[in-house]
Amino acid sequence: MIESWNNRGVLYIVATPIGNLGDMTSRSVEILQQVNCIAAEDTRHSAPLLQHFGIATPIVAYHGHNERSMTPILVERMVAGERIALISDAGTPLLSDPGFQLVRAARERGLLIVPIPGASAVVCALSVCGLPCDRFVFEGFLPAKESARRTQLESLRGEERTLVFYESPHRLQETLVDLSAIFGEERRAVLAREMTKIHETFLCDTLAGLVARVTADSDQRRGESVLVVDGAPETEANARREAQARQIFELLLKELPASRAVALAAQITGTRKNLLYSRLIENNE
Repeated sequence: MIESWNNRGVLYIVATPIGNLGDMTSRSVEILQQVNCIAAEDTRHSAPLLQHFGIATPIVAYHGHNERSMTPILVERMVAGERIALISDAGTPLLSDPGFQLVRAARERGLLIVPIPGASAVVCALSVCGLPCDRFVFEGFLPAKESARRTQLESLRGEERTLVFYESPHRLQETLVDLSAIFGEERRAVLAREMTKIHETFLCDTLAGLVARVTADSDQRRGESVLVVDGAPETEANARREAQARQIFELLLKELPASRAVALAAQITGTRKNLLYSRLIENNE
């Protein structure tokens, strides 16, 4: 039976399969069958899934274009005692999908919010990538425009933690080219494509190697993809941090005495003071 919350309104965040319907949990099915309403990112996309599991619950659209108007409507329904489930097109809602506004609004009204765990493309890719995943950064989809994409990647070049990106089929090749150019051709990465589906593939290579393989094989540019990229080597990351620290120091130096600028820059960035003093000496030579 569905969890009893003493007739209070509840928002369930329900994970659904990212491909293989066998990954749908029995708890997810039970919740979706018994709530008052299902809020789905794309009702047409979700309809076959619901039909497959015999779920006849009323469904409403909740997506990026209507979440601002739909959020207060759904919240008021829950305040009145209804139980509503939020699902995305695939996987766990809110990860690069709509839902943040609804969850925040529900919390502000003191409503219960219950996660119903299941498939997640991020976790699936990390679990098989063979790269360190004790610490990672999820960046979702990179900007579509090349200049904005490259700017964001430049800001991540010195990141030591493993990086995870989503990418669409028609931008995959361009994104790999940019990653290779900015992060370095020898940086290790994994392309996880069509996970849990018939054409599931995992390509493990350097970024330059992935560029070559994806360019040569158009099949690798089809379907849903997750890119997992190794973090920056410690030497590169340290160089990046030192460069940022020196930049901050130089800005502070325009307004403060040298000793104060060094102390603040070191405190902000964690960089050793002697490195900043060496920068000061270089500028005065």
